[in-house]
Amino acid sequence: MRDQARHKTILVSGASSGIGYAVSNLLLGNNYRVIGMARNFSKANFDSKDFTAISIDLSQLDELPARLDSLVKEEQAIDGVICCAGSGRFGSLEEFSYAQISALLDLNLTSQVYLVRALIPGMKRRATGDIIFIGSESAHTGGKRGAVYSAAKFGLRGLAQSLRQECAASGIRVSIVNPGMVKTAFFDELDFQHGDEPENYILPEDVAGAVLAIMEARAGTVFDEINLSPQKKVIRSPKPGAR
Repeated sequence: MRDQARHKTILVSGASSGIGYAVSNLLLGNNYRVIGMARNFSKANFDSKDFTAISIDLSQLDELPARLDSLVKEEQAIDGVICCAGSGRFGSLEEFSYAQISALLDLNLTSQVYLVRALIPGMKRRATGDIIFIGSESAHTGGKRGAVYSAAKFGLRGLAQSLRQECAASGIRVSIVNPGMVKTAFFDELDFQHGDEPENYILPEDVAGAVLAIMEARAGTVFDEINLSPQKKVIRSPKPGAR
């Protein structure tokens, strides 16, 4: 590890489960201080004095600017942000209500824009920082029944690409990690899932490893984009037990 990366303070959204939980634990194990954001930490166990939990619902956009402003004032030096929060809903476009479309875009895209918007001024003043988005394979290829989710992830990838150019002169590195199907609770409420064999899915720890590689890269070197895929893509639909 680079010595200068030790004890940096990193904000991780969606830290209570899945990819965000794996990322937070890996960073804590590598001497980072982590501020975790999530709606509910009741099922998350972080046994570290270097972890701070902030309960916040990122989908509540009306409340978000004030909450983020308070956080920035309280935490004077946040060295990086890893945007892991997100949810999935799939179906033909006409199967979505207008409220469902708004909710999916708000959490998967707009809240990420808000979060980074709040942190960029401080990073620019310090002339250093890391911004990492957790995207998706859906950010590359739109698929059947995935129009709204893909729209959010395509937008997130465009955001990362634009910020990469916008922030380079300020010493801020911007990256996006696009995983395929990850074995998490993401699929609990969906009517499909990955196959059962280890080569049919990615583990959250695999994504966390890619995030750490980005964080640990030599100063001045940027991983613009990392794509992770299961070795063999298998989709089970309907998944066992689904009606």
